[in-house]
Amino acid sequence: MARPRRIVLLRHGESVGNVDDTVYEREPDHALALTRAGRRQAEEAGHTLREMFGHERISAYVSPYRRTHQTFRGLGLDAGRVRVREEPRLREQDWGNWQDRDDVRRQKAYRDAYGHFFYRFAQGESGADVYDRVGAFLESLWRSFEDPRHPPNVLIVTHGLTMRLFCMRWFHWTVADFESLSNPGNAEWRTLLLGPDGRYRLDRPFDRWCEPRSYGVTG
Repeated sequence: MARPRRIVLLRHGESVGNVDDTVYEREPDHALALTRAGRRQAEEAGHTLREMFGHERISAYVSPYRRTHQTFRGLGLDAGRVRVREEPRLREQDWGNWQDRDDVRRQKAYRDAYGHFFYRFAQGESGADVYDRVGAFLESLWRSFEDPRHPPNVLIVTHGLTMRLFCMRWFHWTVADFESLSNPGNAEWRTLLLGPDGRYRLDRPFDRWCEPRSYGVTG
């Protein structure tokens, strides 16, 4: 099994929805573009990632949203060294279609009270739903490592919540752990590094906004 030396999870750059939540009333979430600042963030991230990858090959997976595709293009990676695939299972949490700003704000307040993992948006998804599809993607990813020619690097361009759930699934974190973590900033990344013991470790933790509060012995 040719496991990659590093798996990089990258959040998209700043989008128009990050600076103006009224845009969701006029445009679907998947169609939102990066702002000028978001494009600059992607370019700056690209400088560091290109140094990290060097001349090594990369297997890249990109959420099907416009802002993630634009972020990937902004990285400026050498196309000759990258195998890129669009991966719908890495999309953002679905909040419903043609969102009403005031309703979404109410539902976010309900989610804060109910729990980010379990609360399901009306006509949308819960964090648990996203966890399930991320888990299905991980099964496919592991099967790809069976190819002895698999690149030594994996790059995943996705969304903040999806990044946290990816790590929750990979490292077997509890729901309480997940609930205590904050999303990374726009165009921030976390890297899973393969150690000499054959295990992956996270290069740096996610910020915590509270201490985990578990129901049971796993906390």
